[in-house]
Amino acid sequence: MSFTLATWNINSVRLREELVLKLLREEAPDVLCLQECKSPVDKIPTEGFAALGYEHMVANGQKGYNGVAILSKMPLEDMGREDFAGLGHARHVAAKLPNGVIIHNHYVPAGGDVPDREVNEKFGQKLDYLSDMARDFRNAAPKRAILVGDLNIAPREDDVWDHKKMTKIVSHTPIEIEALYDVMTAGDWLDVTRADIPEGLLYSWWSYRAKDWDTADKGRRLDHIWATSDIAASAHGSRVLRPARGWEKPSDHAPVFATFDI
Repeated sequence: MSFTLATWNINSVRLREELVLKLLREEAPDVLCLQECKSPVDKIPTEGFAALGYEHMVANGQKGYNGVAILSKMPLEDMGREDFAGLGHARHVAAKLPNGVIIHNHYVPAGGDVPDREVNEKFGQKLDYLSDMARDFRNAAPKRAILVGDLNIAPREDDVWDHKKMTKIVSHTPIEIEALYDVMTAGDWLDVTRADIPEGLLYSWWSYRAKDWDTADKGRRLDHIWATSDIAASAHGSRVLRPARGWEKPSDHAPVFATFDI
């Protein structure tokens, strides 16, 4: 079985329904994982998605904030959702594909502006969320699994536009990177995107604050696709759909793709 998966922080699925439909029509991934849907599950506009063949959805919704969803052409088995760090946020959902592969879709807290949990509660919540993820994966020892989402951390030096300038900026601080790699080690996860694209600057997010995001190109790779080591070698074709960042009224994130032959 071969399938293509995409992950995208859509920054409101209702506001940007037309962008989701454009992606589904033009790129036609078999599975699309969305983050920051900002919608209760019953308000997600599924009719248009179903008309394009995406008849299956597993979601974890929240009015106005957070929210994650998995859309699929293939049947999905709901595998639940976890409330990491006990925040009461809709940040995780999991689903099983017909081939038995489980997809975990995460929206990790952004962490605010100050990388110090003593003065910034949001940064502490982010670290606690990552710690709970690592604990969960150590206990569960996942196999035949894929993890995707906006993890809100750009771990490598070439995942940001300027490593030296970014080391004290939330999303690229050493403590966050260490926490993310702890999650990766705990679940025996491998970074599919960087296995396919091992060298060079690579971004999936560009700030709305930039007047010309494309020319300035001050990006970060915050969106990830991982797989457990038992299936990671089956992944190929990784790419970031950078042009989507320039669509009309875009999300500040671009979709990330990978194909799996499992």
